[in-house]
Amino acid sequence: MTTHAPEPSLQELDPALSLPHRRKMEILFAVLLVVFLSALDQTIVGVALPRIVGDLGGTNELYTWVITSYLLTATITGVFYGKLSDIFGRRLMLLFGVSVFLLGSALCGLSWNMESLVVFRGLQGVGAGAIMPISLAVIGDLFSPRERGRYQGLFGAVFGVASVIGPFIGGILTDGPGWHWIFFVNLPLGAVTLFIVWRYLPSVHGEPETRELDYLGAAVFAVGVVFLLLGLTNKQSGEWTDVNVGGFILIAALITPVFLLIESRAREPIVPLDLFRNRNYSVTIGATFLTAIAFFGAIIFLPRWFQFVQEVTPTESGLYLLPLMGGVIISSVGAGIVISRRGHFKRLLVGALVVLAVGLYLMTGLSASTEMPTLWVWMFITGLGVGPTLSAFTIVIQASVPFSKLGVATGNLTFFRQVGASVGLALVGTVFADSFRERLGPELITAGLPEDTAVTVERFATAGGADLTQVSDITLSEQLAQVPQLAGIVEQVVAGIYQAFSLAIADTFWVGLAVTLVAMVLLAVGLRDLPLRHVGERHVAATQDPPAAVA
Repeated sequence: MTTHAPEPSLQELDPALSLPHRRKMEILFAVLLVVFLSALDQTIVGVALPRIVGDLGGTNELYTWVITSYLLTATITGVFYGKLSDIFGRRLMLLFGVSVFLLGSALCGLSWNMESLVVFRGLQGVGAGAIMPISLAVIGDLFSPRERGRYQGLFGAVFGVASVIGPFIGGILTDGPGWHWIFFVNLPLGAVTLFIVWRYLPSVHGEPETRELDYLGAAVFAVGVVFLLLGLTNKQSGEWTDVNVGGFILIAALITPVFLLIESRAREPIVPLDLFRNRNYSVTIGATFLTAIAFFGAIIFLPRWFQFVQEVTPTESGLYLLPLMGGVIISSVGAGIVISRRGHFKRLLVGALVVLAVGLYLMTGLSASTEMPTLWVWMFITGLGVGPTLSAFTIVIQASVPFSKLGVATGNLTFFRQVGASVGLALVGTVFADSFRERLGPELITAGLPEDTAVTVERFATAGGADLTQVSDITLSEQLAQVPQLAGIVEQVVAGIYQAFSLAIADTFWVGLAVTLVAMVLLAVGLRDLPLRHVGERHVAATQDPPAAVA
């Protein structure tokens, strides 16, 4: 008589899935809280940085590294945390990541000079790298693919809220108790997350073939990403032909095939290459990368346009972004609910990119005379197109991979989104700089200056060290009024510079539009509309790829 091993119970496959609904909501609250802190940290620090540099006696180079050190460590470690959570469990790695993030926050608040702040920001990024990928993976553990939609959409909403209120909180804390508190504020809220995760989240992880870590692949990956991100970051103040820009990116490109060779031979690779054989997975990763270029690259200059052309404060510029973020929040949450109810995602995602393309096309009409209500409508439409990509791409990825690789798949998604944002920033920065130089002279003439005077002003405005487009405590008119040679023509000069600046920003939206159209075609042609499973079908993902998604 043959005996068969009993089927594993739902509790054995995924103990988090069978938790009571109330307990799931408590864990969801804790996860969203720490994601909010991480997102808030990226907006709140920027407001306080000028005051921090003044107090700690920093230089322009160290000013940049306060941001860069955090970006580097958070981006690199995100993929590692995803893989480690598959091996050692989501609970352990999330507790570790949040603890390191809070330790880094405390040390940042205690920094005594800029060098120490840069180091501690890097440490903070090491912890922050765990937050987004593991938090998204936790949602995959707690809910079936069909249920995830209504909760994944909340992550987009959290980022939208953080981006709006971040400048307010940063301004209040910096002007009130001091900039140290933009870091200390993380401690009590983060402690709440630590307690709830420690107390209620079960240890959930896949069953890898071995717990042998791919140290060589991890080291090569880290070196390659460092060169890539440094090259893209240095592009903001350099040229593509500079050694520390194009040279660094070239080194990263040369390291890539070496990393792929190592991963193809590793027993437990950091980035399992077999995942990319899954059609839905590879198409979604590509679309995520492209939409990150389109969105983050396109909107990066909007706050600067508000502050420079509209002459509003940094805090007010955050308010002016509310229509964009409102669209993101509404569509992110709404898309998740629709996917949860219908169980399909392709039409919604393609439709979202159509809306995003329309919004970006409208934004190409930006000029110095654009009325704010008109711009807010354009921004709202753009936000409506972005929101579904923040939630739906995660749903597609998690529905397309085995449960044992849920963490690393989500970590890869986060990684490609962050790299896409960096690429977008470098691309639009180049487009903006080139466009502004080309448009400044003609716009000065259009504003009423004689051609010879326009040429002189153009040379002065674009000369090294005389960047008049930088936002400062005084308006452009007040700056130019201090130049004796411009007496009597300040108004025309300001009008010409504002218009050239606005049209240059408008040109950056063409980059976002082109990339969005490519992503839209990629999804329309390559994505298969895999029906999402209910709870009773959840165990399928634990052992195999969904057959409909494999090319």
